[in-house]
Formats: sequence, C-alpha cells, structure tokens
Amino acid sequence: MAERSGLDGNRLFRHGEGLTYDDYILLPGYIDFPLSDVNLRTKLTRDIAIKRPVVSSPMDTVTESDMAIYMALLGGIGFIHYNNTIDEQVDEVRRTKKFENGFIMDPMVLSPEDTITDVDRIKEEHGFSGIPITEDGELGGKLVGIVTRRDIDFEPNRERQLKEVMTTDLVTAPKGITLHEGNQILKESKKGKLPIVDNEGRLCSLMSRTDLRKNQDFPMASKDPSKQLLVGAAVGTRSEDRQRLEALVDAGVDVVVFDSAQGHSAFEIEMIKWAKDKFPELQIVGGNVVTVHQCKGLIEAGADALRVGMGSGSICITQETVAVGRPQASAVYDCAKYARRSGVPVIADGGVTSIGHIAKALGIGASTVMMGSMLAGTDEAPGEYFYEGGVRLKRYRGMASREAMEKGGEKRYFTDPQQIRVAQGVSGAVVDKGSVVDYLPYLMQGVRHALQDIGYSSITDLHEALYSGKVTFERRSPSAQREGGVHNLHSFVEPHRFGRKND
Repeated sequence: MAERSGLDGNRLFRHGEGLTYDDYILLPGYIDFPLSDVNLRTKLTRDIAIKRPVVSSPMDTVTESDMAIYMALLGGIGFIHYNNTIDEQVDEVRRTKKFENGFIMDPMVLSPEDTITDVDRIKEEHGFSGIPITEDGELGGKLVGIVTRRDIDFEPNRERQLKEVMTTDLVTAPKGITLHEGNQILKESKKGKLPIVDNEGRLCSLMSRTDLRKNQDFPMASKDPSKQLLVGAAVGTRSEDRQRLEALVDAGVDVVVFDSAQGHSAFEIEMIKWAKDKFPELQIVGGNVVTVHQCKGLIEAGADALRVGMGSGSICITQETVAVGRPQASAVYDCAKYARRSGVPVIADGGVTSIGHIAKALGIGASTVMMGSMLAGTDEAPGEYFYEGGVRLKRYRGMASREAMEKGGEKRYFTDPQQIRVAQGVSGAVVDKGSVVDYLPYLMQGVRHALQDIGYSSITDLHEALYSGKVTFERRSPSAQREGGVHNLHSFVEPHRFGRKND
C-alpha cells in the first residue's frame, strides 16, 4: 500500500502552535463520483438539518429579515441580531416566518400628498422607484395609484405631489393568488409592479418584475414542519434577556444563539439551563467558545450546537485589544472533535473570506460556517449603498465597535453601559456583491468542487474520513501561500466579480 502523503488532523494540530485557515491546505483524494453527486446537507444543531452549510451572522449590518429570508430560501439560515428593541427583533422574526415566496410583504408605500422628492429618496436609499400609492400612505390602505420611473424621470419640478403624476390605470391581482399566477400576470401585462389587493381594494403585498429571477421555487429552502422558513435570532445572557427570549419563542423562532464574545460564563450556563427547562423543544446554540473546557461547560448545560471563534473576524480586534482568543482553525478542530462525542454540531464563526476557507472549516470538523463580511455587501444586508473612490460599498461594523456599542452591542461583552467602553471591533465598508440569490449558489458550487477534489461526496463522509485519519493536510509556508495565489503577473482579471458596475 502506498504511503499516504501529508498529516492527519491530529498530527496537524498537536504541536500547540495556533493555526488559521491560510496556514494549511487539504490534500487531494480519489474522485469516483460526478460533481452533481456532492451533497451539502448538514446539521445546524442536534435536531435541525439544513441543505447548505452556511449561516449569516447576527450582526446589525448583516442579518435582518431580508437576509434571513433569502438565506433560508437558499438552504442556509440567518440569525437576526439583537442590537434593537424586543419588538423590533420580534417583528423581524415574524416577517421571516410569514414570508410567502415571491411576494413583497412590506413594500415601501407613499401617499398622494407625498412628492417626487420622496420617491427620489427611496430610490437613493433602496435602489428602486416603483412605489404603490395608498390613501393614507400605509400598507393596508386603499390603493389609489402607483408611481414608476417613467412617471417622474423627466419631471423638472421634484416638489410636485404624487397625485399629479401617479398612474391610476392599474393592473392588480387578488389576495390569495399563487406565485405562478402572479408571474403570469406580470409577464402578460408588461408592468413593472403588481399590487396585490383584498376585496376592498386595500394593498396587501406587491410583486415586482425585477424580482422574477428571485420568484422561483427554492427546492433547497430551510423550512420547519409547517413549511415556514427557518429563522434564528441572537439573545444576550443577562437576566433581562429572558423576556426577549420569551417574546422570540412566541413569534416562532426556531433556534437562538446566546450571543456572548466569551461564552464560558456562569451567566450563559444559567441562561441555557433556564431556557432548556422553560422551552425544551427550542434549539440553542451556545458560544462563543474556542477551547475544549469551554465546550464542556456549555454542552453539559444543554447547548444543541456551539459557535466557535474569538477574535478572528475581519472587524474584530479582541485578540489585539485584550490578548485573549485563539487562531480559528485550531479552535474549530479542537472544539468540533470534542463536541462530536456528544452529537453537538459546531458553527465556525469568523475568519472566512473565501470559498477555500469555507471548505477548510468543513474539512476540520465544522458542520456549518457563519459569515459576516462575505454577506455584508449584498442587497439583502441592512444599510444603504454609497460610493467611495468610484466603488459601490456598504457599511460593515463589528458588534464591539464604538458605533455598534452605542446601539447596544456592548451586551455581548459583559459591559455595563455606564462604564468606560473598550472597543473590541472596528467599523468599515465592504464592496457591493449584488444579491445573495446569485452570490450564495456561486459559493456553494465552489464548495462542491472542493469536496470532490478531496474525494468525498458529502459533509458527513468528509467528517468520518477526518476522524479516521483519511483526510490529510499539509502546512504552508509563507512562500507556499504566495505561490498558491495569483503571482508574477503585470495585471490580471478576477475570474468572477459580484456586484454592479460602477457606472
């Protein structure tokens, strides 16, 4: 039998030197199956399985209902942040749970007395200008017109009221129509928007021609037994967060993550035990952890999954500021290996900037990967696009940045609002990546290629091979890392660029 090249997981990580994703590479295996056979189904928690190993981070510049909806439709799941009031977070969960595929359930609405300037503002902030007009300017009001780009493009007086320019010859559809029926009406009418109204002509929802590419069946969608989308939410570990958790459960949340930068604490252990006693069916993610000792405490308390990572995110400066944390690959490998004994999946949180990093996280035992910066620049992320140096960007900030802490982000760092705040995160910007509807399938196809090259057609098989020593790795020197990327070229064109042209 030929000698196997490389190191197995135990040998790679046994020397006590902290490793992260760029410090090693997976060695190729034997391919005896087509790419189409690669199955990315995985466990999020003990009792929740999803078809794609991706999770959006509970950050206020990453996940609200729009992101949670499309993450679930595409086979992953989103965790809605808690840098808001209880009512606001509950509303985001409810929007996700009641989402009807293809229908915009909370469209922007204006009144006849509003002006073209108001439409311009919505266009600048959200990127669209087709606005339904109701008598009172509210969803649920009687529909009286619609304003589209063709109504206002060449109007010099931007203070004109919308009742003077809106289209009143409307094509509408009755509440209760199917997605297919609505799409047919849009195609045949050649209209850009299709308002959905009830028997009294009150606006209920909206369909958009520009969303037809999104308005299709999503066979990989993450759904509960009632066929509603799965959604997660973040909760703190203070006593007052019990009220928040109760409200989220009432709203239908499927899984919560106790969001603490250092999860091995009496506060979190007590919170997990209380939650498991009061809501035994609720799935709970504990974290954040990076050592076996931390994992042990949270698993014994009742955690159904673990969130692994401390100081490895692109906007996190915890390791630099307080000198506590762990390189991400070492943390994921140790925690996943230990948690596996109890049947507890691990979410690798932080340090992921590419398809290769996702594959490496899965290759060392993670069941899912949590992404922040990779999703922050998408259409579905909260916030507005802006231009800087001709590049279209969106804001992205750590929950321990000064800006986020002013909104409540200090809750995950055991910080009293009255005390001096020490920032453990920064604020920045990320490049526009377009919609996750296009972006996430591209990432997942890349992960399929990675698994095929390693020689395993499922994440389950990959993990079995990891712990039996069949998956092998090799350390990478700095020069090997440079060699593995683009080098020795005067210039080059990126193979795939998401987002819009900056014109």
